[in-house]
Amino acid sequence: MTIHMDRPNCKQLAAFRLGQRYVAYGGARGGGKSWFVRWKAVLLCARFPGIKILITRRSYRELLNNHIAPLGGMLRGLATYNRTEKVFRFPNGSSIWFGYCAKEADLGQYQGAEYDVWFADEAGQMQEGWLRQIDACVRGANAFPKRTYYTLNPGGPSHGYFKRLFIDRVFQEGENPEDYAFVQALVTDNQALMEAQPEYLRSLRKLPPKLREAWLHGRWDVYEGQFFEDFTPNPPPDKGDARALRHQRRWCHVIEPFDIPRSWTVYRSYDWGYGKPFSFGWWAVDYEGVLYRILELYGCTDTPNEGVRWTVERQMQEARRLEREHPWLKGREISGVADPSIWDGSRGDSVADVGMRYGLYFTPGVNDRIPGWMQVHHRLAFDENGYPRMYIFEGCRAFIRTIPLLQYSKTRPEDLDTEGEDHVADEVRYMCMARPIRPVEKAAERGVVFDPLDQMALTRR
Repeated sequence: MTIHMDRPNCKQLAAFRLGQRYVAYGGARGGGKSWFVRWKAVLLCARFPGIKILITRRSYRELLNNHIAPLGGMLRGLATYNRTEKVFRFPNGSSIWFGYCAKEADLGQYQGAEYDVWFADEAGQMQEGWLRQIDACVRGANAFPKRTYYTLNPGGPSHGYFKRLFIDRVFQEGENPEDYAFVQALVTDNQALMEAQPEYLRSLRKLPPKLREAWLHGRWDVYEGQFFEDFTPNPPPDKGDARALRHQRRWCHVIEPFDIPRSWTVYRSYDWGYGKPFSFGWWAVDYEGVLYRILELYGCTDTPNEGVRWTVERQMQEARRLEREHPWLKGREISGVADPSIWDGSRGDSVADVGMRYGLYFTPGVNDRIPGWMQVHHRLAFDENGYPRMYIFEGCRAFIRTIPLLQYSKTRPEDLDTEGEDHVADEVRYMCMARPIRPVEKAAERGVVFDPLDQMALTRR
């Protein structure tokens, strides 16, 4: 079989040569991801007679536009396409199959199937659970290489999953670090696109700052649809020396722990969960009303958004133990705020009743979602000198992991998507509504007092 291909760019060539079980390619817009998928699949079919390959996207139309139609031109006279089965077949017995997955029900088409290689194109748009189920189809007793290739950009439902594996390289039990490789490809690596469509780079540079960082520079800590884009774990490099700024607690939210003064008030916030994670947060409030998330207890398994299924009694017992033993908490009177639903006693003792038996008392949190999220945003906002009104201790890993991953709702623009891992966010919202504040005052607004009836500037401070 003889196939003539254009010369790959340096990043595509690097990805071609990788032999790890899992290879991720991309990380920004315009990096030549679809070209890589098509040619890598064809090269594998040419090299390994009888190999079976799967290419997926969210919809059949995406498959048709990005892969089936282009491959039809590339493989004319070399492979035949069956429209009914959606497969290219080569004379040597190799085949490229196409599948889509936009919802849970679409997974049925892969049940019992076996593939040697899977290309998950735009994989970030699929749910983590779907990715795991389809990847289980990459198997077989033959000698063909078993590989999964992901092309992706920052963002999407599985953003956190790919960031953990390929960017942060934090692995769980059963995941071998040597099996994972990532090639970061930017639009500037795609010289063919730069020559054919130079205005594409200019269009990316005109995007809003957060979106530009994700799509143009491949930043994984900011991306399209991020609900809490104002959460900044570390000071941005354009603000100066990061270490000095973090020591000053400027332009960042995550700080090193310190001993809490005994005169500061401490609060406890709580979001109940069983099949989904439960979340406790402990907060210290300084003399100026700034919140410090000093400690948390998060009931999640190694699988994101999966609860440990602790009983209410066990949750309260463990929270009470922390308050008796932890040096930041013991000996203090701690006020609690929680999801109002924990007072539902229609089936016996309520969650709040169980808490009282362990000496954990709560008041019902204000459950107005949009005002609650605005209070969280007010807390995260930096003033002109770079100081926020909420800090997170480094040990609060559930907050640091889940808050950046939450996305906007597709049906209620000002709310977040409740399909995400929002349990920490909910108990943070209850806490912020218990200590509401005004937005950060901008320099342009300072000094003007407005009459609430006619909205006219009346006086100067």
